[in-house]
Amino acid sequence: MEIFHVSAECYPMAKVGGLADVVGALPKYQSKAGHQVRVVVPCYDTKFKRENEFEFVHWGNVKLGNFDFPFSVLKETTEQLGYELYLIEIKELFDRPNIYGYEDDIERFLSFQIATLDWITARETVPDVINCHDHHTGLIPFLVKYAYKYERLKNVKTVITIHNGLYQGWFGFDKLHYLPEFDLIHVGFLEWNTAINSLAVGIKCAHAVTTVSPSYLDEINRSANGLEALFNQVRDKSKGILNGIDIEIWDPSKDQMIVENYSVETFGAGKQKNKEKLCEEFELDPSKPLFSFIGRLFEEKGGDLLPQASALALSENFEIINILILGSGNSDIEAQLVQLRNDYKGYYNVFIGYNEELAHLIYAGSDFILMPSRVEPCGLNQLYALRYGTVPIVRRTGGLRDTVIDFGDNGNGICHDQASVGDICYSINRAVKLYADKSNFNKIIERGMQTDHSWERVCEEYIEIYNLIIQKNEV
Repeated sequence: MEIFHVSAECYPMAKVGGLADVVGALPKYQSKAGHQVRVVVPCYDTKFKRENEFEFVHWGNVKLGNFDFPFSVLKETTEQLGYELYLIEIKELFDRPNIYGYEDDIERFLSFQIATLDWITARETVPDVINCHDHHTGLIPFLVKYAYKYERLKNVKTVITIHNGLYQGWFGFDKLHYLPEFDLIHVGFLEWNTAINSLAVGIKCAHAVTTVSPSYLDEINRSANGLEALFNQVRDKSKGILNGIDIEIWDPSKDQMIVENYSVETFGAGKQKNKEKLCEEFELDPSKPLFSFIGRLFEEKGGDLLPQASALALSENFEIINILILGSGNSDIEAQLVQLRNDYKGYYNVFIGYNEELAHLIYAGSDFILMPSRVEPCGLNQLYALRYGTVPIVRRTGGLRDTVIDFGDNGNGICHDQASVGDICYSINRAVKLYADKSNFNKIIERGMQTDHSWERVCEEYIEIYNLIIQKNEV
């Protein structure tokens, strides 16, 4: 079948979080399974865009009310990613250094969605499925069904995949005229709590709704930033599908970003070499258990708990543990974490920002990964950690609940129930004892490294959903 994935992010073109990793991997495995797969993202000013070759395949013009924006569609020429990658170039709106965070984000992503559908409509063939990702593409299912100019697409099936339901793309009805013309009898599909809610629109109008883990689907029926009732209404067309990871990129036996490759048979020596390099770089002691955090420093990820939890854990385990943090986000949290570097020199360090190569080295060289998330729709860090023989310490929520089982229950990690400093420190103390029990510790590492979280399984589940909605005749 012919499948389009439309997203604000796609690794390696543009990445802020896990959305990019999913959209960069799932299409590759669907393509390997024999489907025609195309990914469409905005043309940001990124390193990937600057360093790769593209050809123009379509030109057009997006009209948002009184504003006109010329656009181009660029195709990546080598197909090195395993699928066809297309960029929607609207220079006035996307030729900027960041992906999000601009006052005109509503206009930016509205224009992106309209330009994408204009181009798809103009193509010779019509796709079988358009898989939309998060609120940035949430209006597409509505426009495909009801906008006059997309009449040719009315039989195309749409799926919306929710990576994080907290972000919903609200805007006022004063911008309704930005949308292509449609019969106003359908305007109710746009409304949620007196405004236009892009995510709610997608949930209402898509033929199927997926979330990135089964537990997250259960959680958003109870807590979804105001959309709980809607999620309950569409439960019969919803399914939670646990994300996979790209085992070709995330493979400690072949990873060129780490200093020593290793497998489940050789992880002892291999991880130690990477740990030594990591500790040398950050002035830590490689003989001590290393606890690391990789991610955004926001409350959602439990980032606000890290300064106090790190200080308390280092105090309780004086001179016997190391903590390393890689992340960026809230400036107050960043400042607190940097301050700790002065207080615990030699046992703690922090890198503010994000570095892909460093992230790989941290997964390879750490003993434990901290994930004290308040919300974690799926989580990929714990899957990377397991793959690299690093034991995840997680709060039981969303996809973390689905993928990490406490070692006390013959599992592959360490789990706690509350997003609190106390629970984090209690879990670190348990980890210190586990680390000292080398035989048991190694068994847990082996168990984690042998877990199958590849995309082949995930790919089959998505294709099954596509087939189900294609077989149904309703528009």
